[in-house]
Amino acid sequence: MADTELLFMPATRAAALISRKALSPVELTRAVLGAIDREQPRINAFVTVLHDQAMDAARKAEQAVMDGAPLGPLHGVPVHVKDQVDTAGVRTTHGSAIFADNVPARDDVTVTRLREAGSILLGKTTMSEFGHKGLTDGPAFGTTRNPWDLSRTTGGSSGGAAAAVAAGLGPLGLGTDGAGSVRIPAACCGVVGHKATLGSVPWEASADTFANNVYAGPLTRTVTDAAVMLSVIAGPSGRDAQSLRGPGLAPVSPSWIGGDLHGLRIGYIPRACNARVQMEMAANTIASLEAFVARGALVEEVTDAIDWMEFPGRIMYQAGFAVSCAQYLPEWHNRMDPVLLAFMERGGTFSLKEFREAQFARTRLFRAIQALFDRYDVLVTPTLTRTALPADFDAANDEVVVEGEKCGITRQGWSSYMYPFNLTGHPALSVPSGFAADGLPTAVQIVGPWGRDMDVLRLGALLEQDRPWAQHRPPLA
Repeated sequence: MADTELLFMPATRAAALISRKALSPVELTRAVLGAIDREQPRINAFVTVLHDQAMDAARKAEQAVMDGAPLGPLHGVPVHVKDQVDTAGVRTTHGSAIFADNVPARDDVTVTRLREAGSILLGKTTMSEFGHKGLTDGPAFGTTRNPWDLSRTTGGSSGGAAAAVAAGLGPLGLGTDGAGSVRIPAACCGVVGHKATLGSVPWEASADTFANNVYAGPLTRTVTDAAVMLSVIAGPSGRDAQSLRGPGLAPVSPSWIGGDLHGLRIGYIPRACNARVQMEMAANTIASLEAFVARGALVEEVTDAIDWMEFPGRIMYQAGFAVSCAQYLPEWHNRMDPVLLAFMERGGTFSLKEFREAQFARTRLFRAIQALFDRYDVLVTPTLTRTALPADFDAANDEVVVEGEKCGITRQGWSSYMYPFNLTGHPALSVPSGFAADGLPTAVQIVGPWGRDMDVLRLGALLEQDRPWAQHRPPLA
């Protein structure tokens, strides 16, 4: 089998071929590691590559197949993990020089579950320092570049994972999403990214499990791969209070199992707190909605006046970094990302009153979105307001430009559709919707009620059938 075919094969197909002894895990892993070595100098998607460990795991996976041992759903399939997620015996840097030599003693539960499902860990992917911004660059590792256009960002903070999946450097990437950090890079790189319902997938690293808004989630090239990966990593953990009371993953609604979507009510949200949307991004969102309409769905524009609480959300976000990272300033100030330092400085100016008012605003936003689901089965938005920003975009000082107009900072002008659903906890899926005139991917976001992750993924799969994207590949080295 040609290397190109191996590199862009869906994970579920690879697992099926491996279980039938029609594909060697050794061959597959060797091909992916070779591609990583070729692409890393151009894309810079990895902090750590586990050549020896991955090949050893591949040989053991192959022997298990030959021995007729029970196989997991991802047996022999390569996976990479964002460098924010703990991996036993493998350093976890959090994108920071501060943790350059940090080697955890235990796996995060999501990594444990991926291993138990039979996957092979390739390495750790790049992220912005502590995941603070929606781009992937930093003084600790440089800039991760979009495989579709090296002058553009991958998005962030899970940019390394999205770039790697898009470039065929492993079919499965585990990312994390605190304000869009799975969905933003998915949209920038033309792959699938899912943020699950709050509590469905545990996030053991949370410093405040009771007020958590960070989610671990899959980055893949196909919706089916995302659904299988989600089913593997979901479930409660004793280290995450939200997961102990999480809703779990409900099965697909019976009426959506087929392709007939009569009765499906879609609420279309053309704007959140953003002023403008790139023409092609909006057009491809409408085309995606029309694909649902062709299957019988009813689409209605949401006209409710919703307070998207961009500034209150920013208060919680930046104040959190001001507190959590203050301990590092005396020793590490000169080696930290200037954007993170700017966020911390701003976050330190907010009062306790402002912080508590922001938390109250989060509850109001949750209730406003909940009310929409009294009328709609799902909500649909563009994922971003425009295609990928320049790779050297300064998130602390630059304004996002959409159709020639300055539209504010990234939360306002670019990723305004992302952070609200981190705060409300609703499941949100980003899937490719086409391409813009600049040759970069566009994307659409599907948001569902709490616990209806599989319904959201089912609709993404139907869109994938009607408007396929996985056949498109970026130029490679």
